[in-house]
Amino acid sequence: MSDNVEKSRNSPNFQGGESASRVFVLIPCAGQGSRASLPSADGVLGLSKQYQPIAGMPMIIHTVEAFRSLGPVLAGLWLVISPDDRDFENVFPGFKAEGEQLLRAGGATRAASVQNGLQALLTAPDGANANDWVLVHDAARCLVTPEQILDLISSCRDDAVGGLLAQPLADTLKSEQLGANGARVSATLDRAGKWLAQTPQMFRIGALLQALTQANQSGLTVTDESSAMEALGLSPKLVRGSALNLKITYPEDFALAEAILLSRQG
Repeated sequence: MSDNVEKSRNSPNFQGGESASRVFVLIPCAGQGSRASLPSADGVLGLSKQYQPIAGMPMIIHTVEAFRSLGPVLAGLWLVISPDDRDFENVFPGFKAEGEQLLRAGGATRAASVQNGLQALLTAPDGANANDWVLVHDAARCLVTPEQILDLISSCRDDAVGGLLAQPLADTLKSEQLGANGARVSATLDRAGKWLAQTPQMFRIGALLQALTQANQSGLTVTDESSAMEALGLSPKLVRGSALNLKITYPEDFALAEAILLSRQG
């Protein structure tokens, strides 16, 4: 393969005609999770939430195992942690099995961590090319199932844009107004056609890197990969997920997640 062809394959704008594009997984795992991190016995803030134990295992292991179970469907799994993370190796000594890579390139935001991970994927000697797919998944969504992941892959693999797992909004939606006495309802919003975004979110690596780079350069705050793609004028596909694919955010979420995991084991 010529140098020019190789460079074009790894360009963010490359949309070449490879029919057998591979699927990689990228899990940003650099957040502190201050809303969910639990204090240790001496009252000091303990492990970050993604390392907290649930149903006998650290949360991050539950998350990774859902993808490991897919075997050869995935070309590789990359996990992005903070450069100064001193807990990961102790929490997850069995990581870095075949096809797994640990990247100490977590950024100040989730979007920065994902952007750094995508750049590493494209530049690694045995990494991906711009036309390959990436599944970006929250480390704190430890209840995702292999079936949900496969459903997303099969729904988006032939799509021009890609898509995400999501759940139609079922509850009545309120907007707030803040006053001296706290938050009060300012209006009831129409919930029709509104969805709760989940992960994984599946996009071409080059296109997603381009979207995140442009969002960063323009000062746009993006809270997920889909919003970065939307900023390019694209419309990602909504693939119905499950209400159980919740993101562990608050301390009470741990008990719910543990109950769900134990029920599956039982």
